[in-house]
Order: sequence, then C-alpha cells, then structure tokens
Amino acid sequence: MMILPSVVLLFIYSYIPMAGITIAFEKYMPAKGIFHSPKVGWKNFKWLLEYPDIGRIMFNTVSIAIMKMIVGLIVPIVVAILLNEIRKQLFKRVFQTLVYLPHFLSWVLLGGILIDILSPSTGIVNKALEFIGIDPIYFLGNNRWFPAVIVLSDVWKEFGFGTIVYLAALTSINPSLYEAAEMDGANRWKQTWHITLPGMLPVIILLATLSLGNVLNAGFDQVFNLYSPQVYESGDIIDTLVYRLGLEQFQYGVATAVGLFKSVVSLVFISMSYFLAYRFANYRIF
Repeated sequence: MMILPSVVLLFIYSYIPMAGITIAFEKYMPAKGIFHSPKVGWKNFKWLLEYPDIGRIMFNTVSIAIMKMIVGLIVPIVVAILLNEIRKQLFKRVFQTLVYLPHFLSWVLLGGILIDILSPSTGIVNKALEFIGIDPIYFLGNNRWFPAVIVLSDVWKEFGFGTIVYLAALTSINPSLYEAAEMDGANRWKQTWHITLPGMLPVIILLATLSLGNVLNAGFDQVFNLYSPQVYESGDIIDTLVYRLGLEQFQYGVATAVGLFKSVVSLVFISMSYFLAYRFANYRIF
C-alpha cells in the first residue's frame, strides 16, 4: 500500500507517455495527433544518420559524459580521504556541508553565477588572470575551454554528494587495521594505499559501473544554460539537438527519433552496467 502511489505515478508519467514513441516513425502533425499523422517508417532515423553534424554531436556527448564520469569519480574519493584525516569534527562538518550545498541548486541559478564569474570583462576569474598578466579568456565562448568548464562545473556541483557516499564507505573499515599497520611502521600514505583504498574499492567499482548508463547523458540542463551558438562545435550534444529540432524547428518526428536512439543506446549501457556491478561488486537489484 505504501509503494502503490509511487507505482501509479511511475505508470502515468513514465509508461503511458511511451505511446509517443510512434512519433519517431511519423511525420507528426499536431492537428492530426499521434495516431493519424502520416507514417514515414525509418525515414526520420535515416535523416538522423545523414545529418552533417551527427558525428560531432555524438563525439561531444560521449567525450563530455566520459570526462564527467572520470573526474567525478576521482575528486570525491580524494576529498573523502582527506576529510577522513581531519580530526577537528566541527571543521569537518562545516566543510562537508559547504561542498554538499551546490548539489541542491539548479543549473538555472548556477548557470547565472558561472556566467558572472567567467565573464571576460567583469568576471572575477579573468580579473585574477589580468592581475597576473594573462589576457582575459572567454571561457563560455571559446570551443577550446567550454568542455573543460562544463566538466569542472559539474564536478564542483556534484562532488559533495559523492564525498558523503565514500565517507560512509570509510566508516565500514575496521579501525584495528590502521592500528596494526601503525604498529608495523606504516605511515599515513601507506595506510591509505593498503587499507583505505582497498576498503573503498567495492563502492568505487559499484558507482563506476553504474555510471556507465550515463554515457550519453552529458547534462542537458547544464549545457543548455551555459552554451551559445559560438560553442556549438564543442558543446552541442544529443539533448540540445533534440531541443532545437523539436521545440525550435518543430521537427517532432526527427526529434523523437533522436531521443529514441539515445534511449536504446542508454538501455544497452545501463544493462551492461548492472551486469558489471553484479559481476565485480556483488550488486543486485532485488
């Protein structure tokens, strides 16, 4: 009975809308609706494969997503280990709270903050660069810098949440292992390498494998709030292409085909990630 409302909402908002997948095989006309629009078969998918920029868009999506996965895995681990070494509980809790707060902020708000901070004329980052003799950089309008800004800002927003997960994993390590290692002459670095990291390894493997399902999710809300036509070359991803085709150009059939293609590929990676999580981290859904 307690789970029934969640099941009903899931059915209404996730399963019933799947009927809209048929738009991917139609030349959709809002006046005729989903079931009476002209059928075009695989024409929308053929258009997708022949789209001139599809290779670049796929590369941008996968590269940004993979960089987020790698950096987003390393930073929380390092921060969690450093926090675990702090003995002042008050400082530890304050720092943990501060790094966790951005997780709750939307990209609409953070996007505005980043635009101000990285402004080439008035931004604090370029003011600092100018102070040390470096010419201002248009971070959000330069194809060389834009992917790095996307990755680093995403890690800044989310690493606090990952840090809490790894701190929880650290609590499961038996303190007597550190005592025995210290008696054997192991310094803090050796204790970290031979005790802390192996103790965190099951959680690291689990989160790393589960993140494979996001290999085509480069973060629409983040990119949409930060990119511009100047950085389409390096920042345009599958989700922003769907947005432009569907809501700006009214090519509903093609936009749905692109979204369906992404969903199918993501399903394959998600299934693979759960298999790997079960195989290497003994993770089970049920």
